[in-house]
Amino acid sequence: MFGFLNKLFGEPTDFKKLVADGAVILDVRTASEFKSGHIPGAINIPVDAIRGKLDELRKKNKTYITCCRSGARSSMAKNTLQAAGLTAINGGPWNSLISKIR
Repeated sequence: MFGFLNKLFGEPTDFKKLVADGAVILDVRTASEFKSGHIPGAINIPVDAIRGKLDELRKKNKTYITCCRSGARSSMAKNTLQAAGLTAINGGPWNSLISKIR
């Protein structure tokens, strides 16, 4: 049963392992949202500023896990990063992602 579901939807992402292997959590909410609470160690680059930071992010040569409040902006940021040739995964809401990396 689960084999069929995994083939249909893909394997679940192991965010904890990705972080242990050096992935960077990229919180794409506004600075004020980030200031009100975030995952320790996350980098804050609002989604509308991602394009201006692509060269800087590319130099780090890391996998990026994007997160936001609901998962919508992090999905947009993931798509922008991937279109620029970076490895990015949508982590969804930051307050859910935090429990997946502990």
